[in-house]
Amino acid sequence: MDIRKLRYFIAVAEELHFNRAAERLNMTQPPLSQQIQNLEEELGVKLLERTKKMVRLTPAGAVFLDQARLILAQLERSIHLTQKVDQGIVGHITVAFVDSASGSMMVDMLRRFRAAYPQIEITLREMTSSEQLQALQDGQIHIGFLRYQEHTPNVSFRIFQEETLMVVVPDDHPLAEHIQVSITDLAEEDFILFPSHLGSPFHRLVREYCREHGVEPRITQEAIQMYTIVNLVAAGMGGSIVPSSVEVFQRRGVVFLPLIEKPPSVPLYMAWRTDMNQGVVTRFIHMDKSD
Repeated sequence: MDIRKLRYFIAVAEELHFNRAAERLNMTQPPLSQQIQNLEEELGVKLLERTKKMVRLTPAGAVFLDQARLILAQLERSIHLTQKVDQGIVGHITVAFVDSASGSMMVDMLRRFRAAYPQIEITLREMTSSEQLQALQDGQIHIGFLRYQEHTPNVSFRIFQEETLMVVVPDDHPLAEHIQVSITDLAEEDFILFPSHLGSPFHRLVREYCREHGVEPRITQEAIQMYTIVNLVAAGMGGSIVPSSVEVFQRRGVVFLPLIEKPPSVPLYMAWRTDMNQGVVTRFIHMDKSD
């Protein structure tokens, strides 16, 4: 059914006069009468009773008027919503992050994004960097905050934030009384690090930094999540070297200390599918972190 016929019928039903309805629709009366007749034939129902002196709705016409108004109203809402989705004002986005990113500028960005676009639903998923890369490829997430980048089809990366490294030790450790520590102070300490078998660039970064300063880290425990590493440190299982954002976990029983030897920067990357670079995703990745 041509949607214009509904508009024509509503005009006639509200005016109850073909000439006035035609003027309202900026058309002449004969074509309007023909359109209404075609509509009645299409429905197989008489909608209007016509005499030389009056036009009035039949009972079926009154019901159809209500339904026609509802249909047009729903159509307008659908058009409006579709346009908003295309503009990235309404919709849904799934954002994944490594646990250490929960203490980064990502949190502030999410808060500002929610305030700016309250009609966009955000789903958050905590995942390792390797899990995020696979999820991006599979289309399970739209945005990822991860600790390394690697060539991945249809995925773009940019550095979202750069951090430094810090030492974390139990609060009853002798080094806990220091203002800062040398990496050589950890030469005989047990280390808790991200697993090497997962191919983590962060693991390699820490080991290379230690070796550059003559220290071979004695890794006795491994954990996938930074928060777990900090908990193991609090349990007295050893010390660790972590991104500075992890300090915001504020876990009791540990002390975070800066390193004397300048540590390498630790990037936090934002990644997204290039073929999803529209609407909601575009608004998210282009949100200026400096606002």
